[in-house]
Amino acid sequence: MTPLGILAVNASAFVMVHLAQFRIGIAACALISGLVLNGLTAWWLLRLANRNAPPLYREYRLWAIGAAVVIVLVTAGGGGYLTYLGLNDPRRLPDPLSVIVATFMLLLPLGVSVAARRIAGLGSIIPGDGSTQKEKSPSRRGALKGRV
Repeated sequence: MTPLGILAVNASAFVMVHLAQFRIGIAACALISGLVLNGLTAWWLLRLANRNAPPLYREYRLWAIGAAVVIVLVTAGGGGYLTYLGLNDPRRLPDPLSVIVATFMLLLPLGVSVAARRIAGLGSIIPGDGSTQKEKSPSRRGALKGRV
């Protein structure tokens, strides 16, 4: 365990010394992470809208996709830019702006997914939660046997 800690401390010190060079890479990673997390959440929401309101979704499909693309690009771009700004001064790290932006970028897709699941009546995001399972409908097999 100690050798891993020593490697982590040395890697952190290296990053701190060369923060100006790493700053762009870290901001790019924040941008990519935001695009992936928010993009997957937006894709899931669009599929949910298509499933729950097909006529409305068909009518406003292009508007919904356009709005989703704009929201994903703005939130991911804003997160990357604010991360870049937060890593400006190594003496101010951990920077409150970077911490708030990172927390927001993690909680936004999670919060939207949880809220959408609740609104759609899909229940909890935890698998095997018995409180949200729907009642099983009667088997069609039994209905067919009675007819013969």
